[in-house]
Amino acid sequence: MMQNSNSDFDKPQSDQIEFEIQLTPLALEMFANIKDKRHQKALSSKIDKLKIEPEKQGKPLTGQLINYRSVRAVGQRYRIIYQVEKDKVVVLVVGVGLRKEGDKGDIYHLLQKLL
Repeated sequence: MMQNSNSDFDKPQSDQIEFEIQLTPLALEMFANIKDKRHQKALSSKIDKLKIEPEKQGKPLTGQLINYRSVRAVGQRYRIIYQVEKDKVVVLVVGVGLRKEGDKGDIYHLLQKLL
């Protein structure tokens, strides 16, 4: 008879793959330009959560940003735009910014020009 160890049952779902988070130079620049440190902290925390099951968070984007996903942060004001590279186990954050629909400073508008 096989001895069954309880160690498998004690683990808090750590069998999930943890993705490495990488920020592009553009994303780092956008992040640095956010003046409110509380917003930076909230965004940083949200980015950190993308390590686990990033493809189940946010929503897939369409149009020119079809290979990217977007997750909301700091209430509904900011968006974190990222790409999941499953083969490398990497979440590549390409942009962080305010959602201002119809404005030239809108995160989606900026990234469509820059990516």
